[in-house]
Amino acid sequence: MDFAAEIIHRLEQLELNVNQAEVRAGFPQGYIRGVVRTDSKRAIPNVEKAAEIAKALGLEFYVGAPRSPVPTTLINGAEFDTIRRFDVSAAAGDGMINPEGDPVDHLAFSKRWLASQGISPGDSYLITVRGDSMEPAIYHGDLVMIDERKTRIRSGKIYAFRDGDALRIKRIEVIPDTALILRSDNPKHAPDHRVGDAMNHVSQHILGQIVWSGHNWA
Repeated sequence: MDFAAEIIHRLEQLELNVNQAEVRAGFPQGYIRGVVRTDSKRAIPNVEKAAEIAKALGLEFYVGAPRSPVPTTLINGAEFDTIRRFDVSAAAGDGMINPEGDPVDHLAFSKRWLASQGISPGDSYLITVRGDSMEPAIYHGDLVMIDERKTRIRSGKIYAFRDGDALRIKRIEVIPDTALILRSDNPKHAPDHRVGDAMNHVSQHILGQIVWSGHNWA
């Protein structure tokens, strides 16, 4: 199957049309359409663009030696993929994530659900949140899933990022070519405006987008 056919097949799996996929990924109009056209004007993407489109749709784009597959579990006839959990706390100033290291645990998620959300289990991991700054969306002690492929900032989404020695989770608002506003959902915490080099520093240290959270009721 060639690249265009693979992308079309993936869009069908996600029940998305091209326009919806472009909006969801934050791509400019025509970014995906140009490579899946059925006429002579179809563009052949370079490796960088192909990888970017594949990642946005939850596909792995990989060139190299074969790697070990993500463990899959069968429960009552349904397939589940496992997501790594690391013993790291966000917003506590102690976080150095090393996804190549050994996780402390794995949590199982429906393979079908992950695919529907465009989440690649091999490119995602779980950490614990500390502090109340993102309440009521995310509470102290909650688990969050970080999709490390999603480092392109989409205004209004929640991201994990390195800020000096700290690991933080904030909703990021983009003012194009001007500033980034790091917002806490909890109104007790004031927004943090970043401009110039400070804005670029945040953009260059995005670990990934928060794509799921689980609340601890204990």
